[in-house]
Amino acid sequence: MTTREIVFDTETTGLDPYKGDRLVEIGCIELLNRIPSGNTFHKYINPQRDMPAEAFAVHGLSAEFLADKPLFSEIAEELVAFLGDAPLIAHNASFDLGFLNAELERLSLPAIPRAQIVDTLLLARRKYPGGQNRLDDLCARFRIDTSRRVKHGALLDAELLAEVYLELIEARQATLGLVSADTAPARIADAVRIVRARPVPLVPRLDEAELAAHRAFVGTLGDQAIWKDYLPAPAPEAAETRAAG
Repeated sequence: MTTREIVFDTETTGLDPYKGDRLVEIGCIELLNRIPSGNTFHKYINPQRDMPAEAFAVHGLSAEFLADKPLFSEIAEELVAFLGDAPLIAHNASFDLGFLNAELERLSLPAIPRAQIVDTLLLARRKYPGGQNRLDDLCARFRIDTSRRVKHGALLDAELLAEVYLELIEARQATLGLVSADTAPARIADAVRIVRARPVPLVPRLDEAELAAHRAFVGTLGDQAIWKDYLPAPAPEAAETRAAG
């Protein structure tokens, strides 16, 4: 069964959606079984108002830049479809959820229930009580590269938060050790023989005539055929018969 989660972040014109502040950017990252799927949702949004200097200093999105971007009403259907009923992961989630639900309310669309939200700030506080738990602090704790984060940006912050979330729930995948592509076939065959070695060989189920037919077939595959590494040695009497012939 596939588990789907959405990590998201928003940027706004201020702190209070019920005092005229609006969403200006939303970025979402899809996780499937705790692995980023590569499927994202990212939109800049025209807030239909000015941009306070304090907010501009945080995210660098000017009113001029946002003037030709879609209104929230134009992206709402696509956004709601992308989110679906998946758990939504955000940092200090009450802030992002408050703005998102205020925008949905303006369009008379159903609000996102609080039960659908996972707050990584609360997860971090439980795991590191008394510690510094801003997104930047957690990235530093987990040695996550933030060199691209000159200013806040919804999609980039969602990408960073996805990494933080996986660290907080200890869901990072173990590294798999794979044989390199240039490993010689002989070395692979040797490893297989070592793994499969038995103290007492099994009694063969094939008679010498069948084995001889198999060797003849493998002989038609060329000198480099890997199957030659697995050919059993002919029985001594069979080898003597061929030598005499």
